[in-house]
Amino acid sequence: MGVRATSAGAPRVLNLDTLVRLERGLRTTSGTGPSRRLTVPEGMRAPLGCDAVVIPARLGPLLMPRLPRVGCVYADSTHWWWLVPSDSDVALEWPAPAHYATGALVPASPALPGLIHKPGGTLPYTPPIPLYLALCRLTGTPPAWTRPVSA
Repeated sequence: MGVRATSAGAPRVLNLDTLVRLERGLRTTSGTGPSRRLTVPEGMRAPLGCDAVVIPARLGPLLMPRLPRVGCVYADSTHWWWLVPSDSDVALEWPAPAHYATGALVPASPALPGLIHKPGGTLPYTPPIPLYLALCRLTGTPPAWTRPVSA
């Protein structure tokens, strides 16, 4: 099912994927101050786009050894940012205190977080499902698909 929209006189069908991307675009452009995007290191490519999962810095060292593959990780004194493919939050509720940053945007700050881990190869991603499961385990949060569904 799609929604019809007209642009320059030509009808266009907007499907659910398009509407989700438009909504995500609104989330990344609105906010309280200028945000900056984490950059993919030189020599790496991000064919799936980049988002980030942000966690408190105290959890970072506990999470790192629980993952089978670690992509690019950025950090400052308060947070760690894990690069994941775009849309890695679809159908997932990332457990608190984690935060999902669409577009890998860092809120206004004096400096961008520094790169503390760069994987071998050319892809900067930490696989999102192992990251999600490790975060759930670390925070004592059951994964979304194991929770009872209410009517």
